[in-house]
Formats: sequence, structure tokens, C-alpha cells
Amino acid sequence: MTDANGPAAATAATSPKKKNGLLSFALDFGPLLLFFLSYKLFDPGDNPVSAAIYGTGVFMAAIVVALILSKTLLGKISPMLWLSAILVIGFGGLTIYFGDPSFIQHKPTGIYALFAITIFAGLMRGKPAIRYLLEYAFEGLSHEGWMKLSRNWALFFTFLAIANEAIVAAFDFDTWLTLKVWGVTALSVIFAMANVPMLMRHGLKVDDDVEEAVEVPPQG
Repeated sequence: MTDANGPAAATAATSPKKKNGLLSFALDFGPLLLFFLSYKLFDPGDNPVSAAIYGTGVFMAAIVVALILSKTLLGKISPMLWLSAILVIGFGGLTIYFGDPSFIQHKPTGIYALFAITIFAGLMRGKPAIRYLLEYAFEGLSHEGWMKLSRNWALFFTFLAIANEAIVAAFDFDTWLTLKVWGVTALSVIFAMANVPMLMRHGLKVDDDVEEAVEVPPQG
């Protein structure tokens, strides 16, 4: 990105975009982190089920606050954050009502499956659904690049849905939550970064858009 005012102006022009990307990630990841911390601080060793239900309540409240902050600070709420919030509140409500943490554990599977189905459906119609989910984040990316990125994320979401169910079946709540917060988030960032070379070959300019290129979907 260049103009008559030179590199300094270009850097200034992209700064708000970078800040917005970091803020968006904080709003996406913050509620999940509060879920983890509230569960741990409740001392799950005394009563794991009560700790999980307490953490779920905090998670639900935090996602509502994230929606408000997103609208206030960014002026919008992304479709992915909306969907995440709806499922967090829905599955969280079932968890608290029935006193069964398994509901909130299966919630990520619902999110990942819906994302995968939505993106695969778009690919079948020749439309890169990930472009709309990420709100045109990667300026300059060609249609072919969007299609490949959509395909990659659809496959990755499918993998995450299967992996979440496997982890729920194989481990206790404490291990599941730790893997969800730290393992899945780290894996998503690594996966997003791995797509950057392909995106660059299809029009993405790293100088302007690298922060957006490694932006990951909500981890709620």
C-alpha cells in the first residue's frame, strides 16, 4: 500500500486495522480464558461438576460482555462471534439447568460442524463462504485464493469437530478444558499461519495483511 505521503502514511493507515485485529482476537478469546480461569479458581478438585457449572455461568456472562464491547469498540459484531455467543448461551443454559457439564463440552462440536457445513455448502455453489464469515478480511485475495482458503478451513473445522468429540470421550472435564483453551487455540493459529504462503500466491500482500491472514475464528 503506497501513496503520495510515502511509507509512514501507509503504516499509519494500516495501524487501526492491526489494532482492530488484536482487539477482535481478545474479544473472541477472552470469554474462553475467563471460563478456564473461573473453573480453576473454583478449585475443581473439591467438586468438579460444581466448578464446571460455575465456569459455564462466567463463560455465558463473558460472551455477552464481548458482544457489547465488540459493538461499542468495533462498531460491529462478526457473524462468527454471533454464532459462538448463541451456542455458548444455549449449551451453557442446558449445562446449568441439568447440572451436566457435558452440554458445554459438546458446544464446540456444534460450532465447528456448523462452520464446516456452511463453508462446504458455499464451495458446492462456487462461493467462498469463509470470505463472508471473516468479513472480507484479506484484501487483494483472488477468488481462487478464497476458494482454497475456504476448503482448507472447512477441512480443519471438520477435524476439530471430530477431535473435540474424541477428547470429550477420552478425558475428564479438566483435561478437555485445558486442551480446548490452549491446544485448540495454538493449533488454530499454527494452521492459519500455514495458509499464508498460499494466500500470498493468490494476491495477499503480507506487508498490509499478514495480521489478518493469521486471524483465527472465535475459540468459544
